[in-house]
Amino acid sequence: MNDAVRWIMLVSSLPGQTQTARMRVWRALKAAGAGALRDGVYILPSTDTARTVFAEQATEVVAANGSAQIIDFDSQDEIQQATLMALFDRGNDYRELFDQLGALKAKVPTMEEPAARRELAVLRRDLAAVVDIDFFPGPTREQVESALADAEAALNARFSPDEPHAIQGDVPLCDPSDYRDRLWATRAHLWIDRVASAWLIARFIDHKATFLWLARPQDCPRNAIGFDFDGATFTHRGARVTFEVLLASFSLGEDRALARLGNMVHYLDVGGVPVPEAAGFAAIMAGARATQPDDDALLRTVGPVLDSLYAAYTHDSR
Repeated sequence: MNDAVRWIMLVSSLPGQTQTARMRVWRALKAAGAGALRDGVYILPSTDTARTVFAEQATEVVAANGSAQIIDFDSQDEIQQATLMALFDRGNDYRELFDQLGALKAKVPTMEEPAARRELAVLRRDLAAVVDIDFFPGPTREQVESALADAEAALNARFSPDEPHAIQGDVPLCDPSDYRDRLWATRAHLWIDRVASAWLIARFIDHKATFLWLARPQDCPRNAIGFDFDGATFTHRGARVTFEVLLASFSLGEDRALARLGNMVHYLDVGGVPVPEAAGFAAIMAGARATQPDDDALLRTVGPVLDSLYAAYTHDSR
């Protein structure tokens, strides 16, 4: 049998009076994407994560005076493998998300930006949750990820119409000493890539940076360093968004916490690999942009959020 899947099974039994424990275990296994063969019998593709999930729930079952066993096994034949894999079909989840993204895209022209951004953030979070338990991805997942990118593009076309186009070529390395005490300029009405890039500049590149928020990119002064618009010194290059270009230009990519922030900014700006924190940060950003009177205040508000994410990522990488 080609591409045989190795499985792990949790066989558990709880006394009838332990409904609270039963529900707690069921919810945890459902969140982990476990397939149910019957009441008390669950399977997952065998991974270290699956083993940890089942071990934790087995402990819960035993603590509630039940019994639990964890068993490894292989599919006996292609028929059994197909039957087991069918337990993990996420097609209905993807179809529902696809319809919701289509509905959002259709009503973007009549929506206010905070509501549109919040709805997109919720759908992005929901998609990330499905992707996280999609153990056998296929074309449907790609279709929904494309629909998410289309919805994001529709929002940006209305609310951020001057998004930059990526240029090609290698990222040039910069001498940090040439970028101190400078004036930096980007498009006004900051969104994810611009606010994160401004934070990165002030925090790691130019501690005495001052910022100019441009109503039109063509109004950028000649003495200013432009970022995140067409023709700017630092902007999208190849597959990198501006934040990632700045990381590469100033040799900051070795900082694993900054690299993780770059992954989040990339996902929120142009799509790609889902990041768990992305939806929450996008919701915070949408709320901050709706409530702050100007971009200076917006950067002051969002900066501490990015500081906290950076600190958390730094702690995780130790």
